[in-house]
Amino acid sequence: MDLITHLPHLQALLNITTVLLLAAGYYFIRHGERHLHKRCMVSAAVVGVVFMVVYLIYHAKIGNVPFAGQGTIRPFYFTVLASHVILAAINVPLVIMTLVYAFSGNFDSHRRFARRALPVWFYVSLSGLIVYLLAFHLYPG
Repeated sequence: MDLITHLPHLQALLNITTVLLLAAGYYFIRHGERHLHKRCMVSAAVVGVVFMVVYLIYHAKIGNVPFAGQGTIRPFYFTVLASHVILAAINVPLVIMTLVYAFSGNFDSHRRFARRALPVWFYVSLSGLIVYLLAFHLYPG
């Protein structure tokens, strides 16, 4: 059994983990639990790095997998995929700057960046799950 074929499933698990960590981190900061917020957000960042490593390994070995869906699902899929890819690229510097400001103690700038980074990060993680479900489960090639 080839391990590489299981990597998309691992990526989905990592996306779900990221969503849960982001939601928990948001909950904790809204309830004044800074230490737990920090743990969740740093964990989400680590999971994000692991995701990128797995993603790059998979696409280096497999390349792009053509989407097998036909009809009206195709424009929906490619719209979600395009927005996912564009926002993922935008999110990387947003998250890095948010973390830099947090670790440097500049919490005003941290808050300002986090208010933008968090919803983008949520969308990127959730849209990644949608792409995964469509491409690997509902319309597998």
